[in-house]
Amino acid sequence: MFKLRIVLLASGSGSLAQAIFDAKLNLEILALISDKDSVALRRAERAGVKAIFLPVETSRTEWDKKLFSEVSHLNPDIVVSVGFMRILNKEFVETFRTINTHPALLPNFPGAHAVADALAANATETGTTVHWVDEGVDTGAIIEQVKVAIEPGDTEESLHERIKIKERELIVETLQKFIDSGAR
Repeated sequence: MFKLRIVLLASGSGSLAQAIFDAKLNLEILALISDKDSVALRRAERAGVKAIFLPVETSRTEWDKKLFSEVSHLNPDIVVSVGFMRILNKEFVETFRTINTHPALLPNFPGAHAVADALAANATETGTTVHWVDEGVDTGAIIEQVKVAIEPGDTEESLHERIKIKERELIVETLQKFIDSGAR
């Protein structure tokens, strides 16, 4: 059976990464890379996954080169962005097949404030998307989506929590499909 080799990119709490760690998938998780000293790094360490802290200390160009070098050495089949709050440069996304999770039904509500934007627009539904990463902001081809209803009285926090549940399920299901297809 095909074993998918992945690198995770995360900036925050790592709940999406944890869902992947906990899933019984035929994965080789080569590393989790974080640009912040994040909970995601500690989750990776507890799961026995190589944790790489790569802060932006110098210029963004230098950081991009360091990230490219780290991922090149790991040689993944797919890079999985799970709550990574950096835009990846053109060279990176043209070299490494990269997917991302996003807490909205793209192309609606791209960017860092998707949940708040959905509420501000008085949308009746939103959801989560797994998409290919290109050099734009949440503009890559959509792989999978799941809808989440916006309920009366929803706050940004309550809606985001319901989206996160679906987002964790969707990333695991998407990775399983990549494994089943031999990462095509």
